[in-house]
Amino acid sequence: MSESTKIQLKNVRLSFPSLFQRAQFNGEDGKYEATFLFSKKDKKLKAKLDKAIAAKLKEENVKVPQDKRCLKDGDEVEYNGYEGNWSIKASQSRRPTVIDRDRSPLTEDDNVIYAGCYVNAIVDLWVQNNSFGKRVNANLYGVQFVKDGEAFGMGPVDVTDDFDDLSDDDEDDTDDEDLDD
Repeated sequence: MSESTKIQLKNVRLSFPSLFQRAQFNGEDGKYEATFLFSKKDKKLKAKLDKAIAAKLKEENVKVPQDKRCLKDGDEVEYNGYEGNWSIKASQSRRPTVIDRDRSPLTEDDNVIYAGCYVNAIVDLWVQNNSFGKRVNANLYGVQFVKDGEAFGMGPVDVTDDFDDLSDDDEDDTDDEDLDD
C-alpha cells in the first residue's frame, strides 16, 4: 500500500461543494466532494502538487494522461470563474471534517460554507489503477472556512420590482396583463 500524500491547500476558492450531503447523480448518492481553485500565480502550490503527483505515479509505476488527473487547468474547464486558475477536485465516501476559522465544527444550517468562499482544505492524492481505469484522484479529508468571497452561480433572484404595488388597490381589481410587457 502506498504512503499517504496529504496536502494542505491554503486560501483556495471553493466550488461545487457537497460537504454536508453526498452529491447526487441521476438520483443516486455519490460522494462528498468539492473542487478547489487557486491562482496560476501560486507557483509554489502548483509545484507541490505536480511533485506529489509525479511521486505517486513513480511509486505506483503507472502512466496517467493529464486529462485523467484531479489537477486541471481552469482555462480548459467550461465554468465561469475558473479562468486563470488551477482546479483540483477531491471526494470521499465519508463526510469530511468541516470547521470554521476557530476550528469549531460547522453544519449546513450555519450557512458559512458556499461556492465562492475561501477555504483551507486537506486532500490526499492516490493513484487508481484497476478495471475502472487509470487516474490520479484526491481524497477529501477536511475543509476550514477562511473568508467570504463572491458567490459562484446564481444567488436568489429578487423580482420584487417586477410586481405592481397593490397596497392602494381593491382586492377584487385584477388585471390579466402578460409578464412580458
